[in-house]
Amino acid sequence: MVTHSPSLFSIATGSSEPIYRQLIEQVRRLIAAAVLKPGDVLPSVRDVAVALAVNPMTVSKAYNMLETEGLLNRARGVGMLVAKGNSPQGRENLLIPTLQRAAAEARQLEMDNETVIALFTKILGEAK
Repeated sequence: MVTHSPSLFSIATGSSEPIYRQLIEQVRRLIAAAVLKPGDVLPSVRDVAVALAVNPMTVSKAYNMLETEGLLNRARGVGMLVAKGNSPQGRENLLIPTLQRAAAEARQLEMDNETVIALFTKILGEAK
């Protein structure tokens, strides 16, 4: 059982996506990437709220929604744990919404598939 620090999370204050949604997506991605493993302890609501300078209710809402999804479990005296035995969304499923938005933009710009794929391949290569 690993206890994680609040620095695990970050928020984009200028984003149109609500902060609680940003936290939910980060937890999903961290679980899918096996950074958060079953039994790991998430930082407390208070610690995350202080570290990110957000309302504790915002963090609590994110944790509660993740608990409802079955990704987290509440353990009395310990805090929120990454749930055991649940298979979170695969990495591919987490990437689909981003790719769908990129595809929609490419269609709006009337770009052909080959150009878009070549551009994406180039960007992937730059990230290495």
